[in-house]
Amino acid sequence: MQANKEYIDLLHDIKLRIAQSRYAAARLVNQEQLKLYYGVGKLLDEKITHHKWGEKVLAQIEADLKEQMPTLRGFSHRSLKKMRQFYVSYVNDPIGPLLTAQLQQVDNVKDAIRQSATAKLKPGGDPISPSPTGQLEDAILRSFMGITFTHHLLLLNKCKSYDERLFYMHRAANEFWSVDIMEHHIKENLFKHVGKLHHNFDTAIHADAGAAASELFKDQYLLDFLQLQDGDHEHKIEDAIVSNITEFILKMGKGFSFIGNQFRLDVDGHEFFIDLLFFNRILQRLVVFELKRDAFKPEYTGQLHFYLNVLDDKVKLPHEQASIGIILCREKANAIVQYSIRNMSTPMGVATYRNSTEPPKEIKEVLPDADALKRLIR
Repeated sequence: MQANKEYIDLLHDIKLRIAQSRYAAARLVNQEQLKLYYGVGKLLDEKITHHKWGEKVLAQIEADLKEQMPTLRGFSHRSLKKMRQFYVSYVNDPIGPLLTAQLQQVDNVKDAIRQSATAKLKPGGDPISPSPTGQLEDAILRSFMGITFTHHLLLLNKCKSYDERLFYMHRAANEFWSVDIMEHHIKENLFKHVGKLHHNFDTAIHADAGAAASELFKDQYLLDFLQLQDGDHEHKIEDAIVSNITEFILKMGKGFSFIGNQFRLDVDGHEFFIDLLFFNRILQRLVVFELKRDAFKPEYTGQLHFYLNVLDDKVKLPHEQASIGIILCREKANAIVQYSIRNMSTPMGVATYRNSTEPPKEIKEVLPDADALKRLIR
């Protein structure tokens, strides 16, 4: 029996090492690819902009590369154009000098190899790793190298400012977002909504924990992937979320796991049901989501306050922190929300949701329709 357990442990350790090695190799390949594309983009921009070659040269480069390197993939004239865009978009941003330093280190290694075929790297050294440039710059570079070229193209095409790109870059690298997840968060404008939730965390829980909680939740959630209609009842919204729970969790943020819907609470023989109950590993807290299809009403906070108290008394484990509740409603008046939650002793917040990326009804009503817009721009 003991030998069998030792074998299982050995097999587990081998599998873990294989997975870690594959992940490390994939990261290195991605970093090299980004440096290659940035360096090629730099070469192309110098010739096209400064030497006045024109963009027609890209088609010629594609043809010559295809002839001389038949198995090469990913260097069509469209891809070359994107590499140039990649370079031009970042060269004058704060990250530009860091990337230029990376390329310089690559060139230095190439020169050393040319000078001596027997050149060897120093033990433990990494010739293309960033030199010590301060924690902030290192963090920026790690985030930049931690996402794929496809992620970067999405950022360049969808985000207007460097700060916005850096925000999504950092979140994607640290939370392992796929391109689809990143696109969703850009569509819902996470950059503007994260940390903007109306809440009472500052007074209901410890200051440090409150800051972490406020950064985890948004003041608006885009639920377009659920294909809901504006008049759908809470139960239909809940059913749609449960049917798409994996995608919902991925788009909620980091550390969430789903416990259940219509979670039953028993108080002196009376039954109560929580719409959606989660646990967040980062906060070490149960998290309640109560769904409301209409505008926020002050009485919603009383119901949530009751649920949170019961959870803390009957469900929460001793090592866990106090439960948090979020009321997710169609719309809200911020002043009413603040008055409603200000003196509540249980931590809670109020957010809204959207079913699509279309503008709200009141804005759509004052916008010209498609035909009118065409007449205006002619």
